[in-house]
Amino acid sequence: MDENVRHILNESVGTISHLQVLSAFFQDETVYKIYVKTEVIHKTFEQNRDLDINRLELFHVQFTDTVIELLRKIKKTNEQNVSLLYEEVRVNREMIDRLDSSLNTEVTYKEDRVRQATKMSLSLRRLYEALSADSPDYPLSRNINAFSARYAQDFFTDIPPALFGELIQYTPAEVYSNAHAVIQRRLLGQLHKQNFNVTYHMGLKAGNQALEVYKFEDTSGATRFFLYLASGNVFVFVDPEKLHALPEESGASKKARLVRELTDKNTRLESTIQGTKTFIPDQVKALLNEYYRKISDINFLEQSDFEIQANILKTMLNTDTI
Repeated sequence: MDENVRHILNESVGTISHLQVLSAFFQDETVYKIYVKTEVIHKTFEQNRDLDINRLELFHVQFTDTVIELLRKIKKTNEQNVSLLYEEVRVNREMIDRLDSSLNTEVTYKEDRVRQATKMSLSLRRLYEALSADSPDYPLSRNINAFSARYAQDFFTDIPPALFGELIQYTPAEVYSNAHAVIQRRLLGQLHKQNFNVTYHMGLKAGNQALEVYKFEDTSGATRFFLYLASGNVFVFVDPEKLHALPEESGASKKARLVRELTDKNTRLESTIQGTKTFIPDQVKALLNEYYRKISDINFLEQSDFEIQANILKTMLNTDTI
């Protein structure tokens, strides 16, 4: 075999090998067909010594090398975009880890709601007894305000300060009070009839101020709601219509919701990464399809000038399309 022929065929094998790698990377049907057709053209020259081997070299220089350069440019751009996506995933994971380390879990919150209602029932009973006996003893359960301090920021529903102020208003003549607490007379009377059995309903907050909302059934079977203002140990009825107008607690802390949102976002990003790695712009796909159509023409190898056919590929390399 002539040394020049051997050299050109070996160079052709190397070029096709690069194209094969790119075909495997992009997993695109047109790119794969271009690779196969290029392999066929190589075999045609390898097996037919009557063909001018220099035309194979010219074909690769004008066409195959340009396609490879175009695909490599797209691959590099895609890899840069993927790097940005991976960095966003990394930052999100760091945030998730930080939130997890200090997260008030939903399970803990639900369990503590039950415990807080029990504490409140006991505190109200003791308040009733203290007011009845005019006792100076502090009637509320130990750490009764720890619940709001722990959960208000993450779980309580935000309300406007004006509404907060409106909810805690009461008429002094309609309350019992001592040095430790204030409670509406009608509320205390109805709670006494129900043996002070109350259920935690929800939490409200405006800035650093927090309200706990409790409910119980009165003697007629109707559900009544009252508020507990931790900062002043105030107990007052609340109009249920005002509560119904408020968004309900989600049952999840803000941190827990943020963790879920970040986790969901990372799932979407990781899915996007797979497509971004092998993305080929529509304009380039159209160009590659046209390129494949040209090299599949049975008269392609008989054309006298490959340069005219290759110009459009080179033009694409110098645009901002990729």
